[in-house]
Amino acid sequence: MQFTKVILHTGDDGRARFREEVIALTEGKPQARLSALMPSGGYQLRMSPPGFRSEFHCTENPQWVFILGGRMEIGLQDGSSRIFEPGQHFYSADTLPAGATFDPARHGHWSRQVGPEPLVTLFVRG
Repeated sequence: MQFTKVILHTGDDGRARFREEVIALTEGKPQARLSALMPSGGYQLRMSPPGFRSEFHCTENPQWVFILGGRMEIGLQDGSSRIFEPGQHFYSADTLPAGATFDPARHGHWSRQVGPEPLVTLFVRG
């Protein structure tokens, strides 16, 4: 059994991209498999009303993002986007490359609430 970690990261060209990584579930019992314990640096809850949309930005501190309610769309500089629904997640780690000055035409991603329900998210710092 395995867990698929969706990762929003900064590529070698400084642009945000999605990739997937497998996390092995090697602990626990056959009926409840667990990953190894991972460190965390606290968590925050956020509620975004219908119509919310951010500007392009980079993640300041890598963190897990869990969708608890509503729907969240993440858009990239290449024009692609991905929608996350309740029960889904991603690991946001598209930080600004070392030594770079933020350029909203090159770096980061945008996010928005999708549909009629408020977006409810849980952020867990990595």
